[in-house]
Amino acid sequence: MAIRVLLVDDQPLLRTGFRMILEAEPDLAVVGEAGDGLQALDQVRALQPDVVLMDIRMPRMDGVEATRQITGPGRDGPAKVLVLTTFDLDEYVVEALRAGASGFLLKDAPANELVQAIRVVAAGEAMLAPSITRRLLDKYAGHLPSGDEPVPDTLHTLTDREVEVLKLVARGLSNAEIAADLFVSETTVKTHVGHVLTKLGLRDRVQAAVYAYESGLVRPGAQ
Repeated sequence: MAIRVLLVDDQPLLRTGFRMILEAEPDLAVVGEAGDGLQALDQVRALQPDVVLMDIRMPRMDGVEATRQITGPGRDGPAKVLVLTTFDLDEYVVEALRAGASGFLLKDAPANELVQAIRVVAAGEAMLAPSITRRLLDKYAGHLPSGDEPVPDTLHTLTDREVEVLKLVARGLSNAEIAADLFVSETTVKTHVGHVLTKLGLRDRVQAAVYAYESGLVRPGAQ
């Protein structure tokens, strides 16, 4: 089955370029296009795409709010959102990730990276380099709670080792790096990450990193 993709961008020329790239791949199918967030919501309901390639800045409804409505509680389908941005540290990207996006990609990324990102997101993984997650959250820490808030009750459901793993995920380490840091196997790390996501009700590593910052478990700039 081909991965069904919806293109959302207010620039028709960009949508055309993305369509040409994606339709050259046998496992990808562009099922529709939208020029703003409101159109995107209608198209998601009508077309049930697997992945929505979402621009951030658009008229009528921006990509952040559209993402929130597509991936939020009671969503109509399993669509994943991959955010497109002009700058790698766009101030809206953190908000989009918190709204439920599975990752982000630069608009000028090479074609092969765009194709791979869609495949990764469709498979349920997060498309965001760990180091970029860290840079984003450190740079836009002002958007996050101050850390004076009480620790969420859900954090207490984690074991000590799971808390360790969550901290390292938030600090931008890959599974292999976490395994080396904790002197365990990579398979064990994957198991711990899975438990963390399940217990906290999170979709992927990106949301886990955001959670760690929001809960005060990791503070911006911490090593």
